[in-house]
Amino acid sequence: MKRRDFLKGVVAVSTLATCVSTESSVASQMVPHGKPTASDRQERVVLAGVTKGSSEDAIKSAVRESALAASDFSWLSKNDSVFIKPVHNSGVSYPSTTSPIAIAAMVTLLKEKGAGRVIVGDMSGVEYVKLTPDGLSGSTRKLMEATGMAKSVQAAGGELHFFDEAGWNAFYEDPMASGAHWKAGVMMPNILKDVDHIILMPRCGRHVLAGSSLGLKAAVGYWRTDTRLEYHRDAATFHEKTAESNTARTLLQKQRLVISAADKILTTFGPDKGYVHEPETGLIIASESVVAHDMLSLAWLLENRRHIPADKQNGFMDTSPLVARLGNYWVVGKLGGWKPIIASDTLIKNDLQTIWDDRVLNHAYQISGGAPKLTIETMKDAVSDDLIKLLSEMTTV
Repeated sequence: MKRRDFLKGVVAVSTLATCVSTESSVASQMVPHGKPTASDRQERVVLAGVTKGSSEDAIKSAVRESALAASDFSWLSKNDSVFIKPVHNSGVSYPSTTSPIAIAAMVTLLKEKGAGRVIVGDMSGVEYVKLTPDGLSGSTRKLMEATGMAKSVQAAGGELHFFDEAGWNAFYEDPMASGAHWKAGVMMPNILKDVDHIILMPRCGRHVLAGSSLGLKAAVGYWRTDTRLEYHRDAATFHEKTAESNTARTLLQKQRLVISAADKILTTFGPDKGYVHEPETGLIIASESVVAHDMLSLAWLLENRRHIPADKQNGFMDTSPLVARLGNYWVVGKLGGWKPIIASDTLIKNDLQTIWDDRVLNHAYQISGGAPKLTIETMKDAVSDDLIKLLSEMTTV
C-alpha cells in the first residue's frame, strides 16, 4: 500500500484501538534476552554471489548453482509435479516481491531435471485481494502480471495458479505438528494435495508489522482469509503462530528447498514500500531448511540495514511499535470488519538488532529442539571471506 494510505488507515483505527482488549501483558509477549539453546543439528546454507549490475543470465546462473549445491534433487523423479511458492503480496516489483528472474531460473532447472508440471502460485495480501465465501475482490493474477513474474514463469515453461481464483471451497484444513497457539489447523489451498513437491522462494525484506519478511513468514500467502484473520486478530502470539504454521503437515512432507534472491534488499518499512539497498555483492541464499535459510537471510537483512543512507532511514514509520500495532488493527479490519478489531490482541513488533531478537525464529528453535549449527558454503569466489566470517558470527549460537 502507499504510505499515505497506510497512515490514513492508522488514523481511522486509532480511536478503536484505545478500547481494544489487551489482556495479554506486554511482558508476556517480549523475547527473553540472550541467545537460544544450540542443538547438535547441522544445517547447510549455500551462498552464491551476484555482483551489482549483473546480467539476467548471471543471476540465473547463480540461482542454478546455489540450488544444485543445496540439494542433490534425488527427491525429484521424472514427470513429478512441483509447486513453487513465491512471495507476491502486492503488485510492487522485486524486492517487494520475489525476483521473477530467480523464479524463471528455478522453473527452467526443474524442467531440465525431468519435472512434469511446474506450477507457480500465491494469493496476495488483503490490501489488494480479498477472498470471502461470497466472492472475490482484486486479483493476484493482475498483480503478478504487473511485476513481470507471470510473464517470466510462462516463458520458462511453468504454469500459473492463484488461490483466490480457485475460490473459498478450494482449501483444506491442514494440521500442524506444533500448533499450540492456533485454534485449529491452517486452511491451505487444495492444489498442494495434488503436487509431489514444494519449493519455497521468498525474498529478503523488512515488514512493518512482523519486523522481517523471509521464508517462515511466506506461509501466510497460502492461507484462506479466515486463517489470516485469526493470525492477525490473536496478535499476542503472531510471531509464534508464524513459526508453527511451517509445521503444517503438507509442508513437512513436501517442501524440499528454500531459495531466495537477495541481491536487492527492502531494508525499511515493507512489505511493499521502503528503501531498496543494492550491495556491491548480493547473495543467493539456498537451504533445505527454512529455519537455516531464515537465520542467514535475517543476518543479511540486518547487515544491509546498516548501510541505509541517513535521509532514507524512515525513522518513526520503520521502527515504531505504535505504527505496527495500529497497522495490525487496520489489517484485522480489512480481513474481518470492525468487530474483530475490538477483540484483537496488541501486536508487538520484533525489535531486530540481532537475529536472536526474532520471536519467529526463537519459537522455531524451541519447537525443533534448538537453534541449528549452520555450515555456510559458497559458490566459487564471489562471496568475500570477510562477509562469510561476518555472517557466520551473526548466526552462531
